[in-house]
Amino acid sequence: MIVDCAIYRDGHRSEGPEDLSDALDEARAAGGFVWIGLHEPSEREFDLVTQEFGLHPLAVEDALKAHQRPKLEVYDDSLFLVLKPVVYEPESDRVSTGEVMIFLGEGFVVTVRHGEGSPLKAVRQRLEQEPELLGKGSTAVLYAVSDAVVDHYLDVATELQTDLEELETEVFSPDGGGSRHTASRIYTFKRQILEFRRATGPLALPLTRLAAVGQFGSGVPFVNEKARPFFRDVNDHLTRVNESVEGLDRLVSDILSAHLAQMSVRQNDDMRKISAWAAMAAIPTMIAGIYGMNFEHMPELHWVWAYPAVIALMAALEVLLYRLFKSRGWL
Repeated sequence: MIVDCAIYRDGHRSEGPEDLSDALDEARAAGGFVWIGLHEPSEREFDLVTQEFGLHPLAVEDALKAHQRPKLEVYDDSLFLVLKPVVYEPESDRVSTGEVMIFLGEGFVVTVRHGEGSPLKAVRQRLEQEPELLGKGSTAVLYAVSDAVVDHYLDVATELQTDLEELETEVFSPDGGGSRHTASRIYTFKRQILEFRRATGPLALPLTRLAAVGQFGSGVPFVNEKARPFFRDVNDHLTRVNESVEGLDRLVSDILSAHLAQMSVRQNDDMRKISAWAAMAAIPTMIAGIYGMNFEHMPELHWVWAYPAVIALMAALEVLLYRLFKSRGWL
């Protein structure tokens, strides 16, 4: 469905005609651009936009099916950028992703949103309050959306860092690391980081191209050359995010290894205690087994002090073994 449609001239909004073709002609004639926002459009709903703006069928297919990696594709009549906004859910400590597709061409911007984690409404409102920035043309929309998505990445990375510190405290507490759910929590957290990385990692190349640095110095069509420093700034923020995600991934792997090592040490301690108690139980069992045999002629069998002597021997051996195992840390 079409969420919003407006024409922007010199940084100011004006409502365009309902016919998309007329809106595009009016925007181009006035030196502005038309911005159409769609939310999870069906193929039938998107057909009209495709025909009026001449969008490439491959890009249209990606926009309809969603589930795309962040990427930047250049076609004859338009530019196609895919972003994956990330949402952190504090109630469940989980990361979820949506998708934003941006078609940018001469005199038009078409944004397609999938999922709820999208900053488009807030971006439009902010841009409409900054006519100087919006007056730069459709490139301002591309920059503002990219900047909002990447800036929110930083917030999510901070939330994940807090969760990781809490998990680290739990693992290295005297008794918290022994919980049977700890390994499951660590693995679930690692999956959240992987989901986050799938959104942030592939975006580095598209932003590098938009910033027109390095081997992509030729620039990108439909993007204002003066916008390069702005995209370079967004790319710098993304680099910080990717470094943070990389650090989180390494730390959670180290925490998992430490937790497994702790579990192994605890199991070894338990086995030593079990072995010590088994050895202590074996001594009286052996002596009692010997004197429990039904032989008629046995030493001390008819001695009046035989029974207390055997009991005293068992007790002495038990005390000796207990002190030995205690001194070695087995008990």
